[in-house]
Amino acid sequence: MPASTTAWPCPNPMKYRYTKYTRTLLDEFNFEDLVSKLSNMLLSSGFNDPWSVGSDDDDEDRTMQALHDAILEALFSGDVLSDDALQQLLGDPADGDQEAGRQQIEDLVEQIIDRMMEQGFITAAPDLEPERKHRQGSHGEQTAPVTFEVTDKALDFLGYRALRDLLGAVGRRSAGRHDTRHLATGVETMAASKPYEFGDTMNLDPSGTILNAVRRLHAEGRASGQQRPGTSDTPLTIEVDYPDLMVTQSEYQSSCATVIMLDCSHSMILYGEDRFTPAKRVALALAHLIRTQFPGDSLHAVLFHDSAEEIPLKQLGRVRVGPYYTNTREGLRLARRILERQRKDMRQIVMVTDGKPSAITRPDGRIYKNAFGLDPYIVAETFAEVNACQKAGIVINTFMLARDHDLVAFVRRVASICRGKAYFTTPHTLGQYVLMDYMDGKTKTIH
Repeated sequence: MPASTTAWPCPNPMKYRYTKYTRTLLDEFNFEDLVSKLSNMLLSSGFNDPWSVGSDDDDEDRTMQALHDAILEALFSGDVLSDDALQQLLGDPADGDQEAGRQQIEDLVEQIIDRMMEQGFITAAPDLEPERKHRQGSHGEQTAPVTFEVTDKALDFLGYRALRDLLGAVGRRSAGRHDTRHLATGVETMAASKPYEFGDTMNLDPSGTILNAVRRLHAEGRASGQQRPGTSDTPLTIEVDYPDLMVTQSEYQSSCATVIMLDCSHSMILYGEDRFTPAKRVALALAHLIRTQFPGDSLHAVLFHDSAEEIPLKQLGRVRVGPYYTNTREGLRLARRILERQRKDMRQIVMVTDGKPSAITRPDGRIYKNAFGLDPYIVAETFAEVNACQKAGIVINTFMLARDHDLVAFVRRVASICRGKAYFTTPHTLGQYVLMDYMDGKTKTIH
């Protein structure tokens, strides 16, 4: 009798359909490069419309239409697309079908926006239209523009790219930790070993430890009249005792607490130049540098304008310029209070500003303002706070984005009081000065 067999169902060969992969224009460029080219727009500080800052029109730079226009500009004015891809996108002028070319461009921009959302660089803002219509009531209905929000991932990426570009601009230096002339026990061997002391890291030097043990046993053998270790009458076992221990040394690497003070008064976006967006970009790069290369350091951010406030580092990329005046004294006071809570080898303030102090906070909480010249009362109170920072052991390094004669004298006096540095730079070179000072300058403060 033939053996029974089980018939298994045969898969339908027509169930899956395979086609040849063809590259599209969406595959022709790097989204990370595109996001970098959109950084000015994503880090908007109100420069496009400085008079609407603080009003209900603050989201004008966060509309989908603004993003659409910025992507178009990046496609045609940057190195995002190759020449062949750009020619393919524009089409052949001899064909005369311009409408088809425009539609292809619009479709590509829409696909780019969708891909940016998929990769988490931007997200759609919550739909508040029903609430707006409810509040407007009988005053008529107005459709608000569709907006978007920049994600934390995008801001962290912009900080990374800014750091990479700035380090490349200064010769691609190695961004190690803050080296000093002091030696301490650590993982990396940087100097001769030393006898172990209580509290040292147990990074033993095997050869030095065994050599000490052999010398000790040899000395003990000679003192007692016995033969040396290793002879036929002496076993080869070497007993290591506590005094024999040797540990390797590495360079002592200091820790630093930093407060970056950003002037967000209105002058930072006036007079035809956006100074606040580059300052934010430098702050993001510094935050990324500390988080990845100096994990023992700390960084805090303080904004100063009519008054001053501390903001979370993750909100740096979203802040915009604030009220009009410059309350330098209040910013320094807040930064000093933050640093006095830090237990670090070095404590410093990195102040980025473009104007003179023009406001102070009185003891009763009222703000005294004077935008005309250097007010002696404001200057005296500001220098009093600088002296308080000096007594607390805090260094103030000032990066001035203007070169007015009176401002130069003011900044140099601040630097002389706190034994800090005064840099007179531009928005284009600000990042190089800040990073080089952070990586190289602080070793001098502890020698």
